[in-house]
Amino acid sequence: MRRRLLWILLIGLTLTGVVLVARQDSGTIAGLAAEDFGSLAYHIALVVFVGGTVLMLFRDRLSKALEAVLFWTLVGFVLALGYTYRLELRGVADRIMAELMPGTAVMRSAKTVEIVRGRNGDFQVAAQVNGVRTVMVLDTGASAVVLTHEAAKAAGLPLELIKYSVGADTANGRAQAAAVTLDRLTVGGIV
Repeated sequence: MRRRLLWILLIGLTLTGVVLVARQDSGTIAGLAAEDFGSLAYHIALVVFVGGTVLMLFRDRLSKALEAVLFWTLVGFVLALGYTYRLELRGVADRIMAELMPGTAVMRSAKTVEIVRGRNGDFQVAAQVNGVRTVMVLDTGASAVVLTHEAAKAAGLPLELIKYSVGADTANGRAQAAAVTLDRLTVGGIV
């Protein structure tokens, strides 16, 4: 049985090669371009070879073979579907990460990010100040960006030149702050 299947496969491939060589100048074979016909013949031979191998391995257990074929067909379909919708699925993955890790900014559009509220009710944001990751509390009513001494040091601000001479009204009362200019502040994809 194996030899017969192998001979049938080899004869089919040989006939396909002969037809391709004989009809090379006409450009089409059975309505297909020569390259498409060659690709079709290759894929048919591959399916016959793999199918014959599966049948030989599972000849006593045909139901198991069909179950394996259906399983791998489903896996292939799911992979193709995931690859096709990979950009849309990226947005879904970002939303899931934001829910699991509050403070992760999710891009909603070119100028909008969405931040999930943390367990304590605050909107903590993983921002980047001058390229350094810094966790900050987001206050939508604030008129300035306020950094801790440690965050300013990590961002590379010149601490020895900073003068705390600006008065600031906070929820905890009046405080002194220093005015500095940041090179870059990034939240999600917004700079």
